Amino acid sequence: MTTAGISIDPAAIAPAWRSFQKALPVPLTPIRTEAQLEELTALMHSLVDVVGDDEHHELADFLDLVGQLIEDYEAERHPVLEAEPRAVLRFLMEQHGLKQTDLSEEIGGQSVVSEILSGKREINARQAKALAVRFGVSPAVFI
Repeated sequence: MTTAGISIDPAAIAPAWRSFQKALPVPLTPIRTEAQLEELTALMHSLVDVVGDDEHHELADFLDLVGQLIEDYEAERHPVLEAEPRAVLRFLMEQHGLKQTDLSEEIGGQSVVSEILSGKREINARQAKALAVRFGVSPAVFI
């Protein structure tokens, strides 16, 4: 089978896909239920623990893929009202009684948090993922 100039051999891919799926603690599929969301969120948290902020880690792309599946599901099932990422961060900090220094592990030093909250700096993808894990929300709210 050839698609857009790429030759695909389903007979060769299927066994590898089955082996990959069996190696995972949860199936890697589009999310259709809240239970699947919880399972993939737990997997994402485990991956974040392993990958951290190392964008060159061998599992970094896998973490991105799992995060995208979660983001897609949440965008469809739980649309987020448009808000500036810094406003969302400020709101969550207030709700959890956090100071800027409390987020130094997720974002960086207190000065970085201050720059984000003042609009002088944007939240990057790594920070968005870490904040999403901390607050139990989709990384999309910070991007």
